Amino acid sequence: MIPRFVISGTDTGIGKTIFSAVLTCALDGCYWKPVQSGLDDETDSELVARLGRLPPERILPETYRLSTPASPHLSARLDGVGIDPKRLVPPETDRPLVIEGAGGLLVPLSNDLVFADIFARWQIPVILCARTSLGTINHTLLSLEALKHRGIPVFGIAFIGDENWESQRIIIDMGCVRSLGRLPRIPDLTADTLGQAFRDNFDLTALAEVSA
Repeated sequence: MIPRFVISGTDTGIGKTIFSAVLTCALDGCYWKPVQSGLDDETDSELVARLGRLPPERILPETYRLSTPASPHLSARLDGVGIDPKRLVPPETDRPLVIEGAGGLLVPLSNDLVFADIFARWQIPVILCARTSLGTINHTLLSLEALKHRGIPVFGIAFIGDENWESQRIIIDMGCVRSLGRLPRIPDLTADTLGQAFRDNFDLTALAEVSA
C-alpha cells in the first residue's frame, strides 16, 4: 500500500507545514491541504512546494481556498462559503500522500464540525507535531486524548524545537505513543538545511512502511 499520513498539531504556528514539506520531499510524495485560510501571503501549499522542492503536479489543489487568515469556520463565513464535509475526500495518488490540517485537531470547520471529525472518517494515520517548549505536555496529551476518543490511528509524534528530554519522555510514556524524532530549530531555513535536519533526526524507513 502507498503510505498516507495526516499531519496535525497541538497548536497553530508550531511548524507542521515545514514538517509536511520535508516529509513530502523525503517520501517523494504529494501534498494536499484540504482547507487553506488566508491567501494574501505565501500559502501553506506554496511554502511546501518551495521548501520541499516539489513540482506543481505534486501539490494537489485545495478543496477550499478562503481569503481571511482565521479559523476555517470564520473564514468560510466571511467568504460566504459553507464547508461541506462530503467534499473533503483524500485524492487518489500513485505516490505517498501527506495531508495537512489547519491548526489543531479541534479547529472548527463549521458550527458542528471539527478537523478531528474528518480525520476519524478518513482513518488515515496521524502524525502529531508537538512543540518542545513549555506547555507542550498538556497540549500534546490533550490532543492524543482527542485522537484516541475518536478512534483515529496515531502513527507517532514529531517533536519540533530545542531538545527537552523530560517533556518528550513523559509525553511518550503517558501518551503511549512513539516518538518519530525531533526537528530542531533551523536558523537558516532552506530546502537544503531542512532536508539535512530531517535526515539527521528521523528514520525514513519506518515512515515509508505505513499504509492506510
